[in-house]
Amino acid sequence: MKLFYSTGACSLSPHIVLHELRLPFEAVKVDLKTKKTQKGEDFTKISAKGYVPHLTLDNGEQLSEGVAIVQYLADLKPEANLIPKNGTFERVRLQEWLNYISTEIHKSHAPLFHPELGETVVAAYSDKIKQAYAYVANQLGNKKFLLGDQFTVADAYLFTVLGWAKYVKIDLTPYPTLVEYLNRVADRPQVQAALKAEGLA
Repeated sequence: MKLFYSTGACSLSPHIVLHELRLPFEAVKVDLKTKKTQKGEDFTKISAKGYVPHLTLDNGEQLSEGVAIVQYLADLKPEANLIPKNGTFERVRLQEWLNYISTEIHKSHAPLFHPELGETVVAAYSDKIKQAYAYVANQLGNKKFLLGDQFTVADAYLFTVLGWAKYVKIDLTPYPTLVEYLNRVADRPQVQAALKAEGLA
């Protein structure tokens, strides 16, 4: 199994999940500007979408989209408890979080990495992200993780996108719950392993 990733991108989420599951895999770094892998391969011939994360399975099957990848991976090893069972309301709740993180937080960060879009656009998306941060902080409350005491794939994704705040100059100090959450997740040994593998720790 190969995970194609770019340092600090949303592919960090499945990278964390693979480490948490302790599944054997090869991590292949991709330069998203040149569309070349660390081995010099043309990434667009591997992934028609041309972005990460991308997973190549041992049987040749290809899988893209982070929320699909992390659910697939977690279902390979249900005893790790990174995902609730299919058919349960808890699974639907997890999918609700994955979709919210993807559409409201992940995608809202994109314009902030492109200041050339102008101050009005940057300000609008900054406000949108801050509203999302406040919502997540309120929903977390006194819980350790999004679904309670158990770390799940949704936490791997949320940790990844919240980590972008420092790059887009959004101060997290008004959200102490989120700061505590980030520290709590970062303290997990397998999260540290994934961060080190990407040169982020």
